Amino acid sequence: MHQKAYLSLIIATLCWGGNAVAGKLAVGHISPMMLTFWRWFIAVAIIFAISLPQIKKDWPVVRKNLPILVFLGVMGYVVFNAALYTAVNYTTAINVTVEQVLIPMLIFVMNFVLFRMQVSWAQILGFTLTFIGGLLTAVHGDFRTLMTLTVNIGDAIMMIAIVGYAIYTVALRWRPVINWRTMMAIPALVALIFSIPLVIWEYSTGRLIWPDQTGWTVAIYTALFASLVAQVLYIVGVEKIGANRAGLFINLVPVFGTLLSVAIIGEALQLFHVIALVLALGGIAIAEWGKPAVK
Repeated sequence: MHQKAYLSLIIATLCWGGNAVAGKLAVGHISPMMLTFWRWFIAVAIIFAISLPQIKKDWPVVRKNLPILVFLGVMGYVVFNAALYTAVNYTTAINVTVEQVLIPMLIFVMNFVLFRMQVSWAQILGFTLTFIGGLLTAVHGDFRTLMTLTVNIGDAIMMIAIVGYAIYTVALRWRPVINWRTMMAIPALVALIFSIPLVIWEYSTGRLIWPDQTGWTVAIYTALFASLVAQVLYIVGVEKIGANRAGLFINLVPVFGTLLSVAIIGEALQLFHVIALVLALGGIAIAEWGKPAVK
């Protein structure tokens, strides 16, 4: 019944998993804020080139709903990425990955507190399994790693990213009824505008790296897949099955990220990779099977 939503969310998380690999490949080839700027510059150029007539058609609705569209652009596209790129300068990659698996949990909590959204025991079990799958990937199969993690300012900044994306997901319920191209174009433009001062800051600190050939390849990938394809498909998924159920799929991101690292970068495939994927997919299946009945 919801095959389109499931496929959309799986492809979206696969693209975001690829974004993690792109981030590894970007090191030394393009600086984080420069990557953010070109990611959104290319995405905006493409989406406006193919959508300008549709944007003009939707403009009366956009104008009435501009505050929520700007809010979605800031929270989902700017806050998350800026906080994430800043956090990795102060904390470890493992910390950042572990902390991202908290996003689905936070979505559940926000929906319960704000809207008293029902959650079944099967959904709780499914969420737990996907959480363990994401966590297993983050700690590279060794849960003892959690005992050695230390918390610092980078982790506090990462919490801003996590809260920001959870708020974005929950707030998608208020998105206006407009074409998907317009829904992507306006928040993407907001992200581009807000990325400019970040590039200026990076330049002022002497950390700016202009992209070389590898840097441009990474920027183009993130623009096409992590920005356009993934965001549009995630919105489709949330629209069709709701934020709680769609949010569970986020725990596939670290799993897909590690599997793509095996395929692209040549990292070794470990047993925990397979177990994590089974847990994540199995948890999603259980949560979908046991979702509360619609009254």
